[in-house]
Amino acid sequence: MTDTLHHDVTGHGPVLLLQPGGSGHPMGLGPLTERLAEHFTVVTYDPLGLAHGRLGQPVPEQRPADWSEGARRVLEAVLPAGESAYVFGTSSGAVAVLDLLARYPGRLAHVVAHEPPCVTVLPDGEARRAELIEQLDGPGRPPAEGGSATPFGVFLARVLRPFSAYVPAVTPPPGRLTLAYGTDSRGQLLHRTAEALAERLDSARVAFPGGHLGTVDHPVEFADVLTETLRSSARTSA
Repeated sequence: MTDTLHHDVTGHGPVLLLQPGGSGHPMGLGPLTERLAEHFTVVTYDPLGLAHGRLGQPVPEQRPADWSEGARRVLEAVLPAGESAYVFGTSSGAVAVLDLLARYPGRLAHVVAHEPPCVTVLPDGEARRAELIEQLDGPGRPPAEGGSATPFGVFLARVLRPFSAYVPAVTPPPGRLTLAYGTDSRGQLLHRTAEALAERLDSARVAFPGGHLGTVDHPVEFADVLTETLRSSARTSA
């Protein structure tokens, strides 16, 4: 985590904190954000500042707590007094928002975690985590530093291992969490993980369009399902 809180704000309405996956770089999320901004003040958090000029600079190994603490500070900076925020995270960003909810539930209205790779919650989790790391990092890693660095290289070198080992330690307050998985992910590892987490944390579960990259592949449809999920949570809690 850097000292500077890198984030962008667009739209009007209730605050929705958006935590991208991978290394936290919001690449490809423009159409999703644009659609969500029709209904929300979308605050997109870039925890490593990779979209704000820091790509290529050295990055230490990350922890979910690093990102959730940064997200908390961003919310403190943008959230009007007396209001609570919606939060959405995908992939490694979903791990971060699970940690945010566990540590700082006070001003969070509802959290949606889309396919967090917390695979060690599965009965065979350690073996599945080793397979996931081998699948993603085995063929060769793009640079994480220097002029040819890529966000994916940073993810593989500094994010994948600690985030895939994360296990939520606290059950959230009732009705505050939705576990999301892609319709195209049914039967796959991260669908199994989302189901296991939903049971472990006694939370709702919702199918979203596409697979693990549904935020990019089906941005409008994905945004609409997210909007309805958050609105439904508001009606339920009213």
